[in-house]
Amino acid sequence: MFNYFSSSDQIRKKLLKKARHEVMRKYYSVPFPNPKLPWDMSEVVSLDFETTGLDSTTDQILSYGKVNIRHGLIRLGSARHQLVQTAGFIPESSAVIHHITDDQAREGIPLQQALPEILRLLAGKVMLVHFNRIEQGFLNSACQKFYGSPFLIPMIDTLTLAQRVLSHRNHSVEPNRLRLFNLRNDFNLPNYKAHNALYDALTTAELFLVLEAEISPNKPTVLKNLIL
Repeated sequence: MFNYFSSSDQIRKKLLKKARHEVMRKYYSVPFPNPKLPWDMSEVVSLDFETTGLDSTTDQILSYGKVNIRHGLIRLGSARHQLVQTAGFIPESSAVIHHITDDQAREGIPLQQALPEILRLLAGKVMLVHFNRIEQGFLNSACQKFYGSPFLIPMIDTLTLAQRVLSHRNHSVEPNRLRLFNLRNDFNLPNYKAHNALYDALTTAELFLVLEAEISPNKPTVLKNLIL
């Protein structure tokens, strides 16, 4: 993992020089947020993927959902949900979780069309996720495959923050407790349909605001104390 604390923008500039594809050059041409400033001075994009599995090298993205947080507020007008076409059939074991059928997937857009839009939405912002292995891993694999460049972004993971908050409360932190829908109940957040990319992105945004307020109740946390 890259070191965001000391040299994220230097790494971005190096990746910009090495980028061969115009999509990555556009993405890396936008400076990263200043990690020394309060987090709410940066725009945060809460992003969620539904996928056919957990392995970014073999599984596929089925849909993405996102919503932005600006000036500390969730902006519902920025919400977006998009189905993504897959190659081949969706495994039954996957479909029973996210309820995306082969017919629905065929109505989506190809990943090669979705990826530039996702990168445009993320450029110059902070990415907010729950369990960074999914979004970070799949975006990195896609960027490597289509553009020959790694994917780098300042990233906040609510799973990591929840673990920090619960440990500070001296609560036992079982792995199952850190699942998004369980944390939603623990922190008295609204109930949404699970395993829908947009609903999960919205839940992640709400969970982040609750966790950040507990970490720093009197003033916004400095960004570098939140990002991975």
